[in-house]
Amino acid sequence: MNFSPEHNDRDDVTIEITSLIDVMFTLVLFFMVTTTFVAAPGFKVDLPKSSAKDIQRDKKDVTIVIGTDHSLIVNQKLVNEKELQEKLLAQAKENPQTLVIIQADQGVSHGEVVRIMDYAREAGLSRLAIATEPK
Repeated sequence: MNFSPEHNDRDDVTIEITSLIDVMFTLVLFFMVTTTFVAAPGFKVDLPKSSAKDIQRDKKDVTIVIGTDHSLIVNQKLVNEKELQEKLLAQAKENPQTLVIIQADQGVSHGEVVRIMDYAREAGLSRLAIATEPK
């Protein structure tokens, strides 16, 4: 028995991975196309119409959305009134010149909007704006 390399009749074994790469690429594309992305919590708000110019916004502004079901969203996070007051107090301590933008649905009562404005004033935030849609 001679085991020298010259007399070895076997071929080198190779694994072809081209088809494996094709299958993996197809799976990646499938999962990318079929994946659903979670949207930020929110609801549709029908803002009142106005012909006033847009306000200048800053990244540190506080946006409060008031829905017709009396739900509150502060900077895209659902909160209750106590959490809203705490967030406004924390923002007032950080920067008392923060602009508070209120986006209230047309169906929300005037009194509810005023109550939210009072929370902002009590916290020490005096720059308030009510968001509207252009006519």
